[in-house]
Amino acid sequence: MSIETVMLAVGTEDDERTERLAEEAVAVAEPAGAEVVLTHVFTDEEFDEVRSRLGVDEASEGSTPDAVAERHTTTRALSKALTEAGVSHSVRGAVGDHADEVVEAASEIGADRVVVGGRRRSPTGKAVFGSVAQEVILSSPCPVTFVRSAS
Repeated sequence: MSIETVMLAVGTEDDERTERLAEEAVAVAEPAGAEVVLTHVFTDEEFDEVRSRLGVDEASEGSTPDAVAERHTTTRALSKALTEAGVSHSVRGAVGDHADEVVEAASEIGADRVVVGGRRRSPTGKAVFGSVAQEVILSSPCPVTFVRSAS
């Protein structure tokens, strides 16, 4: 099975692990000559907050999820790392439930691999608070690479 499209799921908490996420995406995509699709998912509240922080008028063309995702600090850092590594990539944005939107986007783009970040949690923490990464791993239409935070 060849890898043509790698989806790198980006969330608001991924600013701490951009380097590790970029390294993993490059390690998967570069040897295969695959394209990486950076997919930044925002909840409604996160989207409104980021759009406001960026000074984007919600009635402007720049207020779409794709446009806001392209301007987000974490996405820009990942994009820069991929460009420096010579890996072809694009940026998408989505608003909704993190796990649902990641799984839906992976299906829509025909991803051959999803790369998702997360942190270590106890079994109780997962049960009480849920885990976006766990839901993506269980529901993804393709294999998932999990990148854990160093801490």
